[in-house]
Amino acid sequence: MLEAAEEQLAASADNDISTRAVCEAVGVGQPALYRIFKDKAGLLAALVDHGFERYVERKRSLEQTDDPVADLRAGWDDHIAFARENAATYRLMFSPTLTRRPDAPQVIFDLLCATLERCARVGALRLPAPLAAQRILSANVGVALAILVSPEIYSDPQLSVGVRDAVFAACLDTAAARDVTGGIGATAIQLAAQLRGAASGELGDEERQLMLKWLSRLGADGAADPA
Repeated sequence: MLEAAEEQLAASADNDISTRAVCEAVGVGQPALYRIFKDKAGLLAALVDHGFERYVERKRSLEQTDDPVADLRAGWDDHIAFARENAATYRLMFSPTLTRRPDAPQVIFDLLCATLERCARVGALRLPAPLAAQRILSANVGVALAILVSPEIYSDPQLSVGVRDAVFAACLDTAAARDVTGGIGATAIQLAAQLRGAASGELGDEERQLMLKWLSRLGADGAADPA
């Protein structure tokens, strides 16, 4: 039934579906649909969940290389590709009119943070991972929606790459990853990421948490004042 609903959504000019048409497509009466989804809003919510499940599964299946910055770029590009391949569902997934907010966006955010933590461990991150993730993910979604909703305006074939590179330049320091001279903020972010990713060593739990607190403060101060 979800596949039929997604097909209806993709064929719709206004990104909407008819429950009657969905039922006719799968050969069941509307009471069957209402027993499963309660109402049309429930069906749309299930479509959103299904879309996010596919997205998260796709993200988790992406190959992880030894270059986290390259993986980050590939992740951005794959996000745009998913949006293009699932245009109607993607627009619904990120619609501001949803009556029930799904949990999956937090999973997506956490997956991005994990990649950014890898960037931080090699000294390639200017900002704390959660701040960088906010900037990158909001820009990624914004570009995807712009391309889907108003392709006649956002017609530049290099739009996604251009925005990606601009946002990454503000969040990443690939030179620091090579020569480890990215300033105290970048160094603090790198050390904190390495500490979080390492097994317990000479530091006790309280000492470890205190060190992470200090490094987090230094990293935030460095991000606010890179000079």
